[in-house]
Amino acid sequence: MTRASAWRKLRERFSEKPASAPVAQITFDSDTQRTGLIDAVKGGWFRNDSHELFKGFPIAAEDVVLDLGCGAGGATLFCARQGASVIFTDSEAAKVEGVADKVAQTTAREARGIVSDSLPLPLPDATASRIVALEVLEHVEQPEAILAELNRVGKPGALYFLSVPAQQSEELQRELAPAGHFCAPNHINVFSAEAFAAAVQGAGLEIVSRHSYGFFWTLWMMIYWTTGKADGQTFEGATHDLLAPPFSPLLEEWSRLWLKTISLPGGELLRDKLDAALPKTQIILARKPGVPGAE
Repeated sequence: MTRASAWRKLRERFSEKPASAPVAQITFDSDTQRTGLIDAVKGGWFRNDSHELFKGFPIAAEDVVLDLGCGAGGATLFCARQGASVIFTDSEAAKVEGVADKVAQTTAREARGIVSDSLPLPLPDATASRIVALEVLEHVEQPEAILAELNRVGKPGALYFLSVPAQQSEELQRELAPAGHFCAPNHINVFSAEAFAAAVQGAGLEIVSRHSYGFFWTLWMMIYWTTGKADGQTFEGATHDLLAPPFSPLLEEWSRLWLKTISLPGGELLRDKLDAALPKTQIILARKPGVPGAE
C-alpha cells in the first residue's frame, strides 16, 4: 500500500544512513532533509542510545518486528540495525525489493519481505512482538479490517506503533491541496483523534500513550502546495512520488528558519507546543492484551 505523507517519505530517506552516523556527518540534498531529520530526532524518533524507534517503543534483538506498508523502509531499517528479526510488507513489489537489499546490509537476525495488500496478511497468528503501521490507514478502504489483522498477528503483550495524519492539518491542506490528494492512492480517510482511538480500541488493542508530531511538516506541505500552484505545477498520482529535491527556495527558507528556531535555548519547548497545537501526524502506542511469551 502506498503512503503519500511527505514527512514520512523524507524521514525514510534519512534513515537509510547508518543509525550510528551523527547528523553532521550525513550528506543531505536539501535543507528540508537536514531539518526534517533533526526535527524528527528532537521529536522522539530514532533514539539510538535507548534503541527506541520512537520514545516508548523500544526494539531489542529478540524482537520480531512487522512493518506494515514499509514504503522506503525507514522503520524496518532502524529495527534491523538493532539486530531484530524484521518482516516488512507493501503492496508494491519494487518497494519490498528495495528494502530487502538495504536490510541485507544490516545485522538483522532474520529478514522477510512480503508483497501483500494485507487482507489477509500471509502470516500465522501471534507472529510479531513489535508491530509498526505508519501513515497507512488513511490510504486503505478497510482500516478496521487492517487493524484486526494486526491484532491477529501480534503476540500476547505485543507493542504497536500506529500513526495517521492529524485531522487539523488534513483540513487545512484540503483548502490548498489538489483534489487528488484526498482520493486514492492518497488520503481517502481522515481520522479525528477520537475516531483513531476508537478504531484502535475497536480492534482489541489497549492504548498505552498518544503523541503529536510534525508542525514543521504541516507548514512545509502548505507552502509546497501554494508554491507549486504558483509555478504551474501539476499534481497527479501518488503525492509521495512528487516529493523530491530540488525544492522551491521558499521551502528551503522555511526549513532553515525552523532549524534555527528549534536550535535556540527554549526552542525545543516551542517545537513541542506547536507539534501539539498543529501536528502533521497523530501517533498511538498500543499493546495487545496478554502476557508476553504466553502464546
